[in-house]
Amino acid sequence: MAAVSIALAFSLDSLKQNQSKKLPLSSRYPSLYSCRSHRRSSLRFASLPSSHSTSISTATETGEEEESTPTKSTGSYDFLEETFRTGRFLSNAELEKLKALEGFAYFQELESGTMWVRVMRQGEMDSTVSLLAESFGESMMLPSGYQSVLRFLVKQYLIERREVLPHAVTLVGFFRRKTDSGSGDGEEEVVDEMAGTVEVCLEKRGANASPPSPTPPKESPYVCNMTVKEDLRRRGIGWHLLKASEELISQLSPSKDVYLHCRMVDEAPFNMYKKAGYEVVKTDTVLVLLMLQRRKHLMRKKLPPSTTSPSDVVESDNELTSSVNV
Repeated sequence: MAAVSIALAFSLDSLKQNQSKKLPLSSRYPSLYSCRSHRRSSLRFASLPSSHSTSISTATETGEEEESTPTKSTGSYDFLEETFRTGRFLSNAELEKLKALEGFAYFQELESGTMWVRVMRQGEMDSTVSLLAESFGESMMLPSGYQSVLRFLVKQYLIERREVLPHAVTLVGFFRRKTDSGSGDGEEEVVDEMAGTVEVCLEKRGANASPPSPTPPKESPYVCNMTVKEDLRRRGIGWHLLKASEELISQLSPSKDVYLHCRMVDEAPFNMYKKAGYEVVKTDTVLVLLMLQRRKHLMRKKLPPSTTSPSDVVESDNELTSSVNV
């Protein structure tokens, strides 16, 4: 049983039906798109400047600065490149949100290592798919032979969800284990591994078409599909994935009422959500058992007003700072 609850934001049946539908013309042929001249004054086309890397500096306890892993600067939009290839027109507000998403970084020191959370990039989709498929298969008790089918369905789902950026976004968390500096065997290789993922819907335009029951309000932020890699559970990673989601919602969503689902059988995640301030607002009836589904709680938390604006996030995108004190 997963240590962190997975709120299934889509059903396998609906995804199977979607596979039979043809992709829209703009998705199959990204170079073909239409535009109307009377909208050009209020909308911008998302261009792709040349990419370049910058280094992230983090302050250590001694006051010195050390260079961390490279990250993309705000102007490149590399991790959103696939979204722009469809020829979408974006308003000024949407462009500002995209800049804020690129600059978003949640950094936290744990007892066993260091973790940080940011927006999933295109090259990380396959790793995210494997992580979600493994967790979904575990929660639904599917035979291992269904893993390839499940991966295909999850990947199609993630591709569809990327098309609604910046109104909904998939976050990924990375973990770096602490090394034994006194081993005397020379420098050990530092490995950053994907530790978990979570999806955050920021507003109505990013709401899932088929949310689980009980149905959350579409105009409110919604957290779902949270999972942690099996061998990295019980380290606080799930807690900080949730806190990173709340921090992002505080900065970018007009509504501060956050909703999520938790299955009634998942006692550990339920206790974590209660500890984080979430309260049960509605629970599935026993009738969902007739559809071979687990009963779920719909939980809600009201976030305090954020003191950080999206523009502040953009300006600080070259720094990894701790978003909350835990």
